[in-house]
Amino acid sequence: MTGALAFSALAAVVIILGGMLVLARTPRERTTLDALTAFGGGFMLAVALLDMLPHALDVDAGFTIVTLGYLAVHVTQHVLPPHFHFGEETHAEAMVSRGIGFWALAGLLPHSFFDGVAIASGFLVGPELGVLIFLAVLLHNAPTGIALASIMVASGNTRRQAMLALATIGIATVAGALVTPTIEALVRYGLALAAGVTLYVAASNLIPESQNASRRIVPISVILGVLAFLVVRFLLPDA
Repeated sequence: MTGALAFSALAAVVIILGGMLVLARTPRERTTLDALTAFGGGFMLAVALLDMLPHALDVDAGFTIVTLGYLAVHVTQHVLPPHFHFGEETHAEAMVSRGIGFWALAGLLPHSFFDGVAIASGFLVGPELGVLIFLAVLLHNAPTGIALASIMVASGNTRRQAMLALATIGIATVAGALVTPTIEALVRYGLALAAGVTLYVAASNLIPESQNASRRIVPISVILGVLAFLVVRFLLPDA
């Protein structure tokens, strides 16, 4: 599982780099970020439906496990936290206390952990699926880092606290990949759970963000993400 750990570590680095765009106040083009988020959503949706889901349904109660994974992210990101969305936080009036940032961190921890589980579970099936899942995770990790860092800062936390939060969810991704092969339940059901998580992040987090964009290239990028998945899948041997 060395490959899964290495890819998970790289995915964690991208989360931190995304957050550093906010903390360093690097100039950003909003449309570019929105298009990247939409592209990642399309790619993740295709991975979840066309590759992860068929393998997930090979286990008993596969649909049930997928549904549990979907609902778990909904609870941790949109039931327990009082405020959360992907992309940079620009509504300062919604940030009423420092606790909002830590709610966002708590909501992203299971999500990031299951990113690692997804990558490792994919590699347990085969390296081609592992690479496809890694690419899907990679594409949404920059918006994830931007979301967390901007919420931490907007809610009054320090940059040091924001960096610690980014490092924490990065570690959670690596931890998910590390423990998956050692826990029988994750070996058996990890891909099904991760399919539900991936489907939620794509269909309920990333793609809805694109629907509010004023530039047409943003919703088109969802389709481009799906097409990119098909191209990568075609180019990978035995994918």
